[in-house]
Amino acid sequence: MYYADTAYVPYGPRSDEEIRELTARAVDWLYRQGCKIAVVACNTASAFSLDHLREHYGEHFPIVGLVPALKPAVLQTRSKVVAVLATPATFRGQLIKDVVEKFAVPAGVKVMTLTSLELVPCVEAGQQMGEACLKALKEVLQPAAEQGADYLVLGCTHYPFLNQAIHHLFDNQFTLVDSGLAVARQTARILIKNELLCDQIGQNVARIECYVSGNNAEALQPVLQHMIPQELTWTLHNLN
Repeated sequence: MYYADTAYVPYGPRSDEEIRELTARAVDWLYRQGCKIAVVACNTASAFSLDHLREHYGEHFPIVGLVPALKPAVLQTRSKVVAVLATPATFRGQLIKDVVEKFAVPAGVKVMTLTSLELVPCVEAGQQMGEACLKALKEVLQPAAEQGADYLVLGCTHYPFLNQAIHHLFDNQFTLVDSGLAVARQTARILIKNELLCDQIGQNVARIECYVSGNNAEALQPVLQHMIPQELTWTLHNLN
């Protein structure tokens, strides 16, 4: 099940308390639907909500969160300059500050923090290669290119959908890194450890049920059709 809080996105410009309240509401909805585990697939929400959620639900409802994949970039950079593209709220959170202090500072790696409030709406609208999106990307990433950053950490789950646009603008200037695969592996490890994997065997068992809070399912349909692989079965519903 996928909960898309379209009524309140983007979270990035919101206050810390708003982010915590909205995230708690979304996770509570998933819990009440009988989900076995929740992935807070948002760096901003994770930055301000993970500790509270884990304390609230305990071990019987595991919570997996995100933190920008800065560690692998720091370990592999040759130029000693790494850029992180994320929301202002993500940079206010303690999670990324801890990673910088633990890995980047001892390695002598400069971490550039880049933000743009225009990119998430572009992705939500399916306009990643549109003129407005390309302009915003150019403006926010140009300083990193000029300072020789060789790794770009995509610190928002919307941003991997901008990979094509970034390569279009900057060719091979940046190696792009995101935390999606690591989060998927961690989720699988928890499900296996807790014996929560689905025991059904056969084709067409898995499906994606998408629920949106903003009563705009019809508007999202063409965007999801473009983003979700054709071999997956999925449905889209309004919550209200």
